[in-house]
Amino acid sequence: MSSENRVILGIDPGTQVFGWGVVVVSCGRASYKAMGVTSLKKHKSHFEKLAAIYSSVESLIEEYGPDELAVEAPFYGKNVQSMLKLGRAQGAAIAAALRVKMPVFEYAPRRIKQSITGMGAASKHQVASVISSILGVDDVPESFDATDGLAVALCHFLSMNLSPDMRERKGSSGGGSAGSKWSAFVKNNPGRIK
Repeated sequence: MSSENRVILGIDPGTQVFGWGVVVVSCGRASYKAMGVTSLKKHKSHFEKLAAIYSSVESLIEEYGPDELAVEAPFYGKNVQSMLKLGRAQGAAIAAALRVKMPVFEYAPRRIKQSITGMGAASKHQVASVISSILGVDDVPESFDATDGLAVALCHFLSMNLSPDMRERKGSSGGGSAGSKWSAFVKNNPGRIK
């Protein structure tokens, strides 16, 4: 897959708020386009929230014309009901992309943090700081859900910019250590390291 001239929509699904971010890829570089959140708190039932997620993602697709959707995978915690609801939220976002035949890529939360900060256990604040530094975002919103959505999009860009042999080893949403990803990035982008 070429990394040239494409738009990536990143989604951090949630049942109260979902975050989203858009990056534009041109000449092998990602640049910031937009980020935000959609509040679902006014919707009473879970099914109303799913409809709102689907509709919001449709609107984002229409507004920004992304070529690919990158979405954060639900995190398995102790509460199975919460994970089920997050999975449904993710599914609503994915369905909106699939309706327009957009390729979808899924990344684990730990992998996203690792690709952005080099640490799989990084805090949301650390992710937001690195994201704003990498993409030159001056006006970072208060909600970490927005920067999390942007982090998903940037993680996808970084994953797709690995050398072809690295991409083959990891698959479309697989692993690879932070060190090997960073080494590949440095090798392929010597002019971007300061």
